[in-house]
Amino acid sequence: EVQVVESGGGLVHTGGSLRLSCAASGFILSSFSNHAMSWARQAPGEGLAWISAINSGGGSTGHADSMKGRFTSSRNNAKKTLYLQMNNLQPDDTTMCYCAIYSGCIYYDTVPTDFDSWGRRTQVTVSS
Repeated sequence: EVQVVESGGGLVHTGGSLRLSCAASGFILSSFSNHAMSWARQAPGEGLAWISAINSGGGSTGHADSMKGRFTSSRNNAKKTLYLQMNNLQPDDTTMCYCAIYSGCIYYDTVPTDFDSWGRRTQVTVSS
């Protein structure tokens, strides 16, 4: 069973940076490099909202408009890890962040609905 675990969240001041990681494991009949991945966020009382997506090779990414220029997704297939570099964080970025892993087509502008696994989240808090 494929599993993903997020890490790297924390408390930063406005304008600060965080680098989230999402480590994948449990590949038996498939490999990490055959899967696309996404990041999503969930603010208190709201549903999941798409942050970004990256294809299996890492050469194609997409980010939500409000995060373009501040957030960057990348991956290291040798380490089976997805990253989200978050710069110039603002109080509105306070949220819980989740990563998802899935095979098939990459999900742009939407949260994946056909997926192998979601992580359990990491908390991002930005103080003003």
